[in-house]
Amino acid sequence: MVNDHNRHVLVIGAGPAGLFAARKLVEEGIEVTLLNRDIKPGGLAEYGIYYDKYKIKEGLRKQFRQILDLPQVNYLGNVTVGNSGDVSLDELRGMGFDAILVASGAQGTKKMNLQGEDLKGVYHAKDVVYHYNRLPPYSTREFHVHGRVAAVGVGNVMMDIAHWAIHDLKVDELIGIARRGPAEVKFTEKEMGYVIANLDQAALDEELARCAPFMQAVGQDVQAARDFLLSALPRAEQKVSNTRLRFEFLASPTRIIGNEKGEVVGLEVEDNKLVLKGDETRAVGLGTHRVLNVDSVIFCIGDAVDSDFGLPVEWNEFVKNPNPVYPIDGISYEAYDVEHNRPIEGVFIAGWSRMSSYGLVGLARKDGENGVKAILEYLKAHPAVHNSNSPAQRLEEKLNQAHKVLVRKQDLARLEEAEQRQKQALGVEDFKFMTNEEMFSAMGK
Repeated sequence: MVNDHNRHVLVIGAGPAGLFAARKLVEEGIEVTLLNRDIKPGGLAEYGIYYDKYKIKEGLRKQFRQILDLPQVNYLGNVTVGNSGDVSLDELRGMGFDAILVASGAQGTKKMNLQGEDLKGVYHAKDVVYHYNRLPPYSTREFHVHGRVAAVGVGNVMMDIAHWAIHDLKVDELIGIARRGPAEVKFTEKEMGYVIANLDQAALDEELARCAPFMQAVGQDVQAARDFLLSALPRAEQKVSNTRLRFEFLASPTRIIGNEKGEVVGLEVEDNKLVLKGDETRAVGLGTHRVLNVDSVIFCIGDAVDSDFGLPVEWNEFVKNPNPVYPIDGISYEAYDVEHNRPIEGVFIAGWSRMSSYGLVGLARKDGENGVKAILEYLKAHPAVHNSNSPAQRLEEKLNQAHKVLVRKQDLARLEEAEQRQKQALGVEDFKFMTNEEMFSAMGK
């Protein structure tokens, strides 16, 4: 444990990385203030996991409740951090916390900057996932996803979008668009199992035959790719719609085509081939283009950190110290000032804030705990900060001056009780209020 008493660390973000980091800090005798953008804790564990995975979500909620019940953890929800937020990172750094751990996730979305990306019917997967998981304000926004839907990307997030479009919306067609080939999909067999009953196997075989020469040129096994893509068939969920699921491999979107009403009518793609660059396989454009007739486009290409947060950003991630003073397993968790070529004193990064769109809850937990290990090494080398009033008091004074509605642990308990009453009254597996105003009312605010 850290030798000094009265240590106080600020954790920004109450997803898995931030929550498990808070628990580890408490185990080391450190007081924690936990700031959260949303009213409810959980982050992507609450609002990113597919909405009907009730057992998984409830198991995680139970763990998160246990962490928040720790008396050394002070929770403040409904607080945005950033240059245009409720409080800036610079202001937080001046409040006297011994260290700050940024575990706020990757709250932005990657853009491809294509012509037509602002058309009606074009969305990014995170916004859609937040919508069907009922995160305000996305919960009440309209999403015009219908007809023939192109989902760009072939990871588990794309499979979640396909699951929703096929099972809930029952769209006519869902097309998975992949820049690379059939042997390089990123989704798991388990996720494919939710939608494989709708797969057009004849279309898959045609697509594999088209891609075969390019795959064989780089030593990829066409039959092995087919075997994997069909491996979930024995565990296929029951078919509930007539949606046709198919794939377009070796295709890079180049522009989105709209009509006079500003609606999507097509997605132009460039055909690719596969080439070897050392041990790495890359997709290279052939210069030939074709148009897929689609009515909606959803980009499932990963996430980006918030550029307004107050930390330097490169390649959609916050910049880390390239030569860390406190590395953990060779990894840097230290925020870095690129302009002045030096670490940002006392500020550490973990979870998706450190490496966006990487891994699921287990990896986020481990990364949050490793971020704490780096902080502990830092605290050993730096004396405790002593103030006449605590940094948590300074923070609350700042937020109260701004007339901010703060959500504390006792408020969360009242909200959960209200949700449980609604769940039982409606006879449903899970219930969430759709707006912040409804949640505030349920909490008595």
